[in-house]
Amino acid sequence: MTAVIAFTFADGTVVREDRLLNFTFRKDIYLAYTTLYASAAVDGLDPSGITEVSLFLDGLMVHHGLIDSLTVTSSGGGSIAAVSSRSFTSLLCQNQLEPGVKFGISINALMDSFYPLPYVTHEDNSDTSSYINVEKNTTMWENIVNLTYKLTGGHPFIRSTNCVRVTQVPDPQSFSYSPAQLLTTGSAISGKRLVSHFHMADISGEYGHFDYEDTDVTTAKIVRHKYFDLDMQFLREPSDALLYHDQVAFRGRRQLFCSYSGYNGEDLSDLVTFGSVQSQRICTLTVRGSSAGVITEVGVYHDKFPRQ
Repeated sequence: MTAVIAFTFADGTVVREDRLLNFTFRKDIYLAYTTLYASAAVDGLDPSGITEVSLFLDGLMVHHGLIDSLTVTSSGGGSIAAVSSRSFTSLLCQNQLEPGVKFGISINALMDSFYPLPYVTHEDNSDTSSYINVEKNTTMWENIVNLTYKLTGGHPFIRSTNCVRVTQVPDPQSFSYSPAQLLTTGSAISGKRLVSHFHMADISGEYGHFDYEDTDVTTAKIVRHKYFDLDMQFLREPSDALLYHDQVAFRGRRQLFCSYSGYNGEDLSDLVTFGSVQSQRICTLTVRGSSAGVITEVGVYHDKFPRQ
C-alpha cells in the first residue's frame, strides 16, 4: 500500500510527498464532503501558495480538497507539514441560493445553473417532476437534500472524488470479509439527534393538525418535542414533512462496522459483507495510515432512509 499526498499551488505546480507520518481520511453518507487530516515529512515546502491537496492510495485519488489549515514546522534540519482539508464539495455548504420557489427543477439544473464549483461533478439526473422552496439562508447542499428526498425518498452523498449522487450506485462493487481477515467488528448507536414528537403548523399558523410520534424514540425513553412552521417543501402532501423530519433526526441511528489491514478501494454505496451484515450498502468509510501500516474501517447504517 502506497500513500501519497499532492500539494497543488495556485500556478498549477504540484509537489508530491510520499513520506507520510500519518493520515486519516473519512467519508460518511450524510456528509457533504470528505475530510483529510495528514502529516508528512517535506523539504522546503512553502505553504503560502498552496491551494489544493489530494490523497492517493495505490495511485487512486480518494480525496481532493481545499486547504482548511496547513502548517509547516522545521526542527533539527527537517520539516513536517500538517494539513487539514475538506473536499471541494464542501463548497456546497458555503454557497446560498436566492430564496423562492423553483418549479420543475432537476438535480442537473440545481448543480449546473447557479454557481460553477471547481472539480465538483454530479450524477446525471434530469427529473423535473418536483420543485423546491428555497428558504432564506439555506445552502446549495440543503436544497440538494430536499430535492433528492422529494425525487427518490433518499439522501444525497459523495461518491468517488467530489461527485454528488442522489441515487444508489446501480453497479456497486462487492466486498466480503471473513472473521479471519478482520481486525475488529463493532456496533454503535447514536441518540443525540432523535426527536420523539413533531408538531407542524398549518397554513394559518395553527398547531394540532399535523403531529407525529416516533414510537422507536419513545420506547428508548427519549422525550423531545419539536414545533416548526408549515414546511413549504411539502405543500402537496403536508404530512410527508413530518416523516421527512423524522427520518433526518433518525439518520445514523445504528451503525455496524468492521476494520481490516490495508485498503481495497471501497466507496460509499458499494456492498459489504461481514458477520451479520450481508451485502449492505457502505455508509461510512475511514482509512487511517501510519508507520504501523494502513487500516480501513467500513460501516453500514440502520435507520429510516432506504438503501436499495
